[in-house]
Amino acid sequence: MLSRVANHIYWLGRYLERAENYARFIDVNFNLMQDLPIGLKEQWQPLIAATGDLKLYMETHETFSREQVLYFLAFDAKNPNSMVNTIYHSRENARIIRESLSKETWEEVNELYYMIKHGAEKKLWKREDPRDFFEKIKNQILLIYGIADNTVARAEGWFFRQLGQFLERADQTSRILDVKYHILLPSPSEVGTPLDFLHWMALLKSVTGFNSYRRIYGNIDPSGVVEFLVLNKYFPRSIYYCLKESERCLLSISGNSSGGFQNSAEKAMGELRSKLEYCEVTDIINTGLHEYLDNLQIKINNISNLVDENFFRTKDNFTHQKQEQKQG
Repeated sequence: MLSRVANHIYWLGRYLERAENYARFIDVNFNLMQDLPIGLKEQWQPLIAATGDLKLYMETHETFSREQVLYFLAFDAKNPNSMVNTIYHSRENARIIRESLSKETWEEVNELYYMIKHGAEKKLWKREDPRDFFEKIKNQILLIYGIADNTVARAEGWFFRQLGQFLERADQTSRILDVKYHILLPSPSEVGTPLDFLHWMALLKSVTGFNSYRRIYGNIDPSGVVEFLVLNKYFPRSIYYCLKESERCLLSISGNSSGGFQNSAEKAMGELRSKLEYCEVTDIINTGLHEYLDNLQIKINNISNLVDENFFRTKDNFTHQKQEQKQG
């Protein structure tokens, strides 16, 4: 497969997953706001902090109203990670490699683009409760995943899209979990109270993991939620599960069936997956949840860069682009 085609397929997977997870980010707060005691102020700043775009947001905003945050995360063309931009890039990547996609996949990606465009035209961020719109976005992306699962051959292209999807999901799950760190409770005495319980429950609902968690762990407990979202081997949105699947995709792309690693991306992926496989939730708590997740995000970004270097760039082009980055 041409590296150019592989690159577009990989980023199609990443952008679709990013858009879906931003819809989930927004869902975290709407779930939480419905259950907060009367008199407690809505908190929207944590969503911006968790996405890593706080600096960009502060360049044009002074406050964190619901309307401003919703617009920034979903419809702001100046935010490169907004849903309207990631869905636009998903469509562009799909258009460029249209011959590599099934007809049904392209049609649904196209439909997703017009869906977000229609939402922007209707100024849905001004609605009192726009959750139905974000639910439709999530369902449309899940429909695209389902069509791809049932219409695409398990060849290199399939594994590149899956690799992009699961790497992005691992990163975004860590950010959704990190929202809890950024939500500042009124006082340390609130830890373990019904309000604290509501925060954890909202996080589980945002990853559609509430029922699965209750079946495995029973009562909602902070350490249990952290273990479930970071280390669980079977939940498809846990960070460990995503990295395990990403590694499987990498090995399939390389044709590596002998074990070990054949390139720097496989090496970094194997090291990180192994650390999580033998990690315990007490190790995470002792490190500090925010610090642990921050370090995890850095390592996932490094793996993404190594995937880019190993599969998508020629040596000359890679050197040229690295020089441009240093000058910038």
